[in-house]
Amino acid sequence: MDKTTITQAEDNQSPLEDHSGAEKGHIETVNLQNNVSARIKNPLADLTKEQVLRDVEEFSQQHQLANILPELRKGALVARDPADFETVPDLTETELSALRDEVLHKWRQPRALYFTIILCSVGAAVQGWDQTGSNGANLSFPDAFGIPESGTNAVRNQWLVGVINSGPYLSSAFFSCWLSDPMNRYLGRRGTIFIAAIFCVLSPIGSAFTQNWPQLFITRLLLGIGMGLKASTIPIFCAENVPANIRGGLVMCWQLWTAFGIFLGYSANLAVMKVGKLAWRLQFGSAFIPAIPLLVGVFLCPESPRWYIKRGQFTKAYESLARLRNIPLQAARDLYYIHSQIKIEQEIIGDSNYLTRFSELFTIPRVRRATLASFTVMIAQQMCGINIVSFYSSTIFSNAGASNQGALFASWGTGLVNFLFAFPAVWTIDTWGRRTLLLFTFPQMAWTLLAAGFCFYIPESSSAHLGLIAFFVFLFEAFYSPGEGPVPFTYSAEVFPLSHREVGMAWAVSICLGFAAVLSITFPRMLYAMTATGAFGFYAGLNITALIMIFLWVPETKQRTLEELDYVFAVPTRVHMHYQVFKVLPWWIQRYIFRRNVELEPLYHFDKIATEKTAEEVRKRSVVSANLKSETG
Repeated sequence: MDKTTITQAEDNQSPLEDHSGAEKGHIETVNLQNNVSARIKNPLADLTKEQVLRDVEEFSQQHQLANILPELRKGALVARDPADFETVPDLTETELSALRDEVLHKWRQPRALYFTIILCSVGAAVQGWDQTGSNGANLSFPDAFGIPESGTNAVRNQWLVGVINSGPYLSSAFFSCWLSDPMNRYLGRRGTIFIAAIFCVLSPIGSAFTQNWPQLFITRLLLGIGMGLKASTIPIFCAENVPANIRGGLVMCWQLWTAFGIFLGYSANLAVMKVGKLAWRLQFGSAFIPAIPLLVGVFLCPESPRWYIKRGQFTKAYESLARLRNIPLQAARDLYYIHSQIKIEQEIIGDSNYLTRFSELFTIPRVRRATLASFTVMIAQQMCGINIVSFYSSTIFSNAGASNQGALFASWGTGLVNFLFAFPAVWTIDTWGRRTLLLFTFPQMAWTLLAAGFCFYIPESSSAHLGLIAFFVFLFEAFYSPGEGPVPFTYSAEVFPLSHREVGMAWAVSICLGFAAVLSITFPRMLYAMTATGAFGFYAGLNITALIMIFLWVPETKQRTLEELDYVFAVPTRVHMHYQVFKVLPWWIQRYIFRRNVELEPLYHFDKIATEKTAEEVRKRSVVSANLKSETG
């Protein structure tokens, strides 16, 4: 079979043709390098029931899964037509009830799944806590180490403070992110997270005992090893364990707990602000706290089933899925469906070494489009300006006329807003979608940041000066938290095929943290050279630039399995851009400006794949069926 095309049809058939000849034994061609028809196919849908059962029998014998063959048979038939599972023979009432719950009660999941997500998300808190630890420490550690940001050598010292703050991000972007691919390959997701947690526990403690700025810089570089490994692995680990219909809502807990870590870091800054010369040491050192439960509990979680499948360990993959799903049938169904999709992936891409996989991020069309999309959402997180607040809010509020205590309280307020407004994304990210959240929130972040910058023109003698600056910064955080906050890491963990997921996530995280380092290094000097108004205005403009990039280059991924996204990212970028500019934009103008009731022609065409429409049909049938059984029972 040609490695760029999925087909059982004749070689001369075009991928644009509507093959009504499927009844004659032909199956429509979908080119996963150039999916110009924008079809998302179920690889089992075109097979007969007999073919599916025969393939399942062969699969179970090949991988020593005869003990679960009955569940595999029923699971494969359910996967073959998810919308019509009620007609699959021999399903028990327990199995039917569990399948209905996937639509009627989608958050009804086993404890092992929630434990995995919560524990890993706690690991995100260390990243947030570290950002805010350095935020508070910026008010005192430069003076303690003889590098004050004013007076003699002010310019040099401003650059030094920026470099010290950027240490974890430099280390992550240029070193530890790229370690995540080989470490994941040989140690698994859990092993890599465990190593990351060790660095995240020890490095902050070491930073609290440093005696000069070079020592502090080295400990922060070591912290970056843990942060890069953790940020490159945890979102993947979560995404691979979670069902597609709630994946966004659970994987975005990374952002929710990062926001919680930011809030706790601000709280710690306030708690120790009056302890004198030890304050900055405690502010840096306290970041080890959220890494402790991650270190202790990670091996209590089931390993990623997709990692086991990648290594050919199907028995362990099933055991892992059995812990992550409510009933054995769901585990067997997901095992076989994932295997069927990954087989297609392997035919497209095959296996390769690390350097080849990296080069293929830019050479294989399907992977290249994921690379572009992940680059866009990740760099947008830095372009939006959130980290000028996370890293330097205390400095910003201090420059606005607040006392050190007032600056810390105002920063604490930004952390609280960031945390509280992250909650709506748990529900909206899988209903509104990743793309919609971004397109809504970026314009709001642009004008709020611009407004905060202009408020610096209000005389400091006015009580409105500091109050309005804080108000618009709080509004900026409120719009960021449910949009660009949760999307980048969730999105980047989804979009790459299994063969390139580790190196792809390394690329995405290195972009994010690398530009966070650039921001961290440049902002102290930018603040003094451009003033706060100029700096805020600069980032407001970058928000608009990021909005345009997202509109053109970021496809929607909500409620698609990780393997179904192969079809989404097989759609050529030019086709996606043409659709956005010539279909979506005119529709939006007609619908929301001229208030006309117009329909938008869909880009994607689903072939026996679960969609929102089919989910609603399943919901209705399931309710009717359940009611009939209760009445006859």
